[in-house]
Formats: sequence, structure tokens, C-alpha cells
Amino acid sequence: MSLSYELRAALDAAGLDPAYVESLVRAAVAEDLAGGVDVTSTATVPAEQRSVLELVARAPGTVAGAPVAAAVFEVVSGGDATVRIDVPDGAAVTAGQVLVTVDGRTRDLLTAERTALNLYGHLSGVATATAAWAAALAGSRTRVRDTRKTTPGLRALEKYAVRCGGGVNHRMALSDAALVKDNHVLAAGGVAEAFRAVRTRWPGLPLEVEVDSLDQLDEVLDAGADLVLLDNFTPEHMGEAVRRTAGRATLEASGGLVLADAPAVVATGVDYVAVGALTHSAAVLDIGADLRPLSG
Repeated sequence: MSLSYELRAALDAAGLDPAYVESLVRAAVAEDLAGGVDVTSTATVPAEQRSVLELVARAPGTVAGAPVAAAVFEVVSGGDATVRIDVPDGAAVTAGQVLVTVDGRTRDLLTAERTALNLYGHLSGVATATAAWAAALAGSRTRVRDTRKTTPGLRALEKYAVRCGGGVNHRMALSDAALVKDNHVLAAGGVAEAFRAVRTRWPGLPLEVEVDSLDQLDEVLDAGADLVLLDNFTPEHMGEAVRRTAGRATLEASGGLVLADAPAVVATGVDYVAVGALTHSAAVLDIGADLRPLSG
């Protein structure tokens, strides 16, 4: 059975492809079952028993992925389970808050539980990390952006979680925007040469150029760059880059930045800060599952 119309509509509204989510969820459930059945639940739970399962925040944070968790319960139950999302994605939550409520066959709920929590907790962790950055940058012109340092197969979900946390997405793939980095510069024979090569080949494509010095910044600005990545610049050099650019290009700071760096980065006036850790190092938000049997 495919996902319900209501859930597909919710995923569409979130900017997520329902077919992608369903395929991912089915693969995750298949991995958990490994061609067999949930032997523990099958042995301990009567087939006819029904229960309510509540997904509960065990720690404060920002949630993302409730419709994905709902998809797990729909897939495992074959559409029998009824899922209610109590807290919308992007909301700040407190410990003890009920996030999602599921009514269904107890065996199905227990079989789906871990896969749903793995996805929901991970995406909420990404949203929570992003929200911390967004709060630190609040009131300034600087916005936090993600990178392509994502978990293979989960990029669309992780970038969705970044949006839920108040961040901005960078490119989704190698084909929808160009980013000239140091190895491209080396291969092309210079940063301006690399910029011109991409602009000539793909004149209408968004193009960002990474520079690691103020001299390189001057070079790409003279070449006509309108988006520049400042790689491993100190706050002092970021501020100088903003002054030299004088609004001619959008500037993004990158290079191992941590939350404690936010005030210094904000003071420079750069437009974006790129934080790979939002997706590659975010701690999982602790979400648990509490079962309430109804019959049996």
C-alpha cells in the first residue's frame, strides 16, 4: 500500500517528494527486518492487540521529520495505523512534550518504533543545531547555510531539517549550481580562469567561487563574481573582505566555524555563514516512545 493521500499532501507541503520518502522508509524498514519478522514483538504481543504509541521529546529542541516518522508507521502497518502529528515541524519543544500519537496494532507500532525514532531524532537534531545558529545570528543580516556534507541518501531530508531550524539551503546537487573550490582553481590554472570557464560554459547557472586570500577576492571581483566563499578567513579578514567588496558580491564565510564564533562573524557583515556541522555532526535529539495498550 502506498502512503495515504493526507500524508503525501503533507510531504508535498514540506517540499519533500512523497515517492522518495516512501522508498527511503521502505528500505529502512527492510534493513531492520532483514528478510524476516520482528521476532520479539511476534512472540510477546497478541496479533489482535491494539495500542497507542506516543513519540515524546526527552530533551528540549526544535523538531523536524514528523511526516517521515508517520510514513514509517503507515508502511509497517499497511495503512492500518492512524497517525496524528501533535507538534508541527520547526516548532521548539520542551522535555516531556508529546510530538506524535499513533493508534494501531501493537506489533506494528513496536516494529516501526526504532526506524521512526532514528529518522525523527536525527532530523530534529539537525533542526536543533540549525536553530541555535539562527538564534545566534538573529537581528543581523547574516544567515546560516548548510553544505553538501550530508548523509548519503538523506540529503533532501537533512536539508529540509535545516529549513525547519531557520537555516538556508545551499545547492542540492552538483548540477544545480557551481562552486569553484581550490582543486578546481588548481586544475584550471587560477581562480579567475576557473570562474571564467564555468561562466562561459554555464552562463545562467548560479556560480560561487571559493577564495582563501584577499588577493584572490580582488581577482574574482574584478572578473565579475557575484557570490564568493571566504574560506578560513579570520573575522578581521572577513571584515576587510566586506569593505573591499562594497556590495558588489554576496559573501559567505566558511571553514570550521562553531557557534561561539557567531558574534564575531556577525560583526563583519558577511551575508552567509556555511556550517557543515549542521548535517555531518548534529547530535540526535532524544525522542522516546511510550506505549499505552488499549486491549488484548
